[in-house]
Amino acid sequence: MSKFEIKTDKSGQFRFNLKAGNGQTILASEAYTTKAACNNGIESVKTNSQDDNKYDRLTAKDGSPYFNLKAANGQIIGTSEMYSSKDAMENGIASVKKNAPNATVEDNS
Repeated sequence: MSKFEIKTDKSGQFRFNLKAGNGQTILASEAYTTKAACNNGIESVKTNSQDDNKYDRLTAKDGSPYFNLKAANGQIIGTSEMYSSKDAMENGIASVKKNAPNATVEDNS
């Protein structure tokens, strides 16, 4: 089953990862100063993940495709891993669309 994992980073800020049922991280958040803001970010991913227009498909300096998921206000709420091909990146987007809406939340902060 897919889940959002909340963790505290070295600086004391909160981050979440969206993990697919196989345990692979498919989306990583930005840092949040409060747990409440982190939970709001998770809700934003659940809402915005279904809108294809909210995905920015990008290419890293080394040529690796990746994507950002943006909220309605244009703020980045999640970033993918680097992929080996555009097809693999599109599969990653499809995985976020499939897994995010019903993912549980596991708080490890």
